[in-house]
Amino acid sequence: MRGTAAKDRPQIEPSARVLLHDLGIRRDRDEWIVGRMATRTFVALPAAGARAVELLGRGVSVAGTADLLRAETGEELDVEDFVRDLAALGFVARIGDRPVPDAVPARASLPWLRPGAVRFALHPALAVLAVLLPLAAAGILVRRPDLVPCYRDLLWSPHGSLVLVTGALVGWALLFAHELAHLVTARAAGVPGRMRLGTRLQFLVMQTDISGIELAPRRHRLTAYLAGIALNLSVASALVPVLALTDAATTLHRVLAAVLLLALLPLPFQCMVFTRTDLYFVLQDVTGCRNLYGDGLAHARHRLRRLLRVRRSAGTADPSAGLPPHERRAVRLYSLVLVAGTAACLAFMAAVTLPADLTLLIRAARGLGPDQGLARNADSAAVLIVLGGVNVLWLVTHWRNRRRRSA
Repeated sequence: MRGTAAKDRPQIEPSARVLLHDLGIRRDRDEWIVGRMATRTFVALPAAGARAVELLGRGVSVAGTADLLRAETGEELDVEDFVRDLAALGFVARIGDRPVPDAVPARASLPWLRPGAVRFALHPALAVLAVLLPLAAAGILVRRPDLVPCYRDLLWSPHGSLVLVTGALVGWALLFAHELAHLVTARAAGVPGRMRLGTRLQFLVMQTDISGIELAPRRHRLTAYLAGIALNLSVASALVPVLALTDAATTLHRVLAAVLLLALLPLPFQCMVFTRTDLYFVLQDVTGCRNLYGDGLAHARHRLRRLLRVRRSAGTADPSAGLPPHERRAVRLYSLVLVAGTAACLAFMAAVTLPADLTLLIRAARGLGPDQGLARNADSAAVLIVLGGVNVLWLVTHWRNRRRRSA
């Protein structure tokens, strides 16, 4: 395994038998996905590698595994080195009589949530309901066009601070519910899952790591990827008939209309697949790519170096050239979306978002003071707490995750 010092690599006798941790395995096109759910480590192996894992897991010695593979494939495979790679991945519990040091697995979110208790999340009837609800809501909106959401629905109160604080509370509650939907469907498939804050370019996001879903059937994988979007659509759709039955002049109607729009607002962001949104993982699964973002970024960097005629890139091969044809096409197309989308997002931040945030924060700071009145102080404090808090949280989250990746 690259990056492992030779002195740290375990010595393996040909007669040694290997005890593997509990591993999952699933065929995917011409390869096999092998992984350990406890540590959320997964790797794609050719058929010979998957066969070697099977033989080692059955207690066949290292030399015996090499002999069987030679007889089956006609090729000489270095099983000893393969076992070392498996040990570096954390797949090996013991080699002969020697235990292999193991990493502490990451703690799952809501560990008390058992797979059996949420098995309903994978029932096909729930997917049908998630389709029928938006269709029913669309039918109501056709007959009642006055209920179609618009930006004015967010301004449900004349008090800006109340609108801002309520929007933040409802938005974060919906965001938590969105990620909880991912966690629940993944847990139903036997995947632990872990929710945490993250950043995508200039966006502060909550994300759920459902590594291990790769081993599940495709229907379960797609359900887990789309569960958050389905929840947002279901919440918005369920509110449409409620709005149709309430008086538009009441505060309740205005608040529910704002909640409906807040449930829909994150959905356009999901189309920004260059930021690894839910639809990105659907796209990666459908195209059969192992690391669409990483490979697309590597290809884009290669093309940029060639375009700028960077000296050190002269003669270097395109990193996407070694990928299978179906992956290579998808990666090269995705790299165009990645570059264009990232550039557009950063340009929008520089031209619109950042100046607007700074203007609001400066106005809020100037609006504080004993001579400004209670209403002005309350509005200014709300802006500083909500808007300033989000920006500080983005900085802290970005720095913490960057330090974790470099550790």
